[in-house]
Amino acid sequence: MIQPIYLYGSEVLRLKAEEMPLSPAEDVAALVADLKDTLKASEGCGLAAPQIGVSRRVLIVDGSEVADMYPYLKDFRRTLINPEVLWESEDRMEFAEGCLSIPGVYCDIRRPAAIRVAYYNEDLKRVEEKFEGFACRMVQHEMSHLEGELFTDLAAPIRRKMISSKLKGIARGAVQTRYNSKIK
Repeated sequence: MIQPIYLYGSEVLRLKAEEMPLSPAEDVAALVADLKDTLKASEGCGLAAPQIGVSRRVLIVDGSEVADMYPYLKDFRRTLINPEVLWESEDRMEFAEGCLSIPGVYCDIRRPAAIRVAYYNEDLKRVEEKFEGFACRMVQHEMSHLEGELFTDLAAPIRRKMISSKLKGIARGAVQTRYNSKIK
């Protein structure tokens, strides 16, 4: 079911998410289905459970929305349940990031160029996978949500100052989105 996306200023976005119990499997499947439906409706490339008001360690990424810029992501779709970073490269890459929870705001953010992550997939099988390029960026951005961290927290201090009034406006509800959203 399509859920509202919680916007900047919502308390749930600042909480460290709790592990997702793998049983009952129906509960996991229901949350994943809600994330998928909501992401598709919002036309984003990633969504974490806290963004739909559920403080659990579950995220999805879908590269099809950015496949025009990154053709190798055309069929890249992952569900990561209880992910943990096992390794990150020393090399850093900078990309402009945006977020469905912070509409209209973009910042250049430096993150590791590659990571190795252990997680449970939709079939509740444990997986280890290395992510690079923009796939790595999507996974790291969504994993930040599980820690209660937003991409704007990682922006250069001068950039944070430049966007502060826009963030305050979003927190007050002075923003329109093309998708169902709320602040709580």
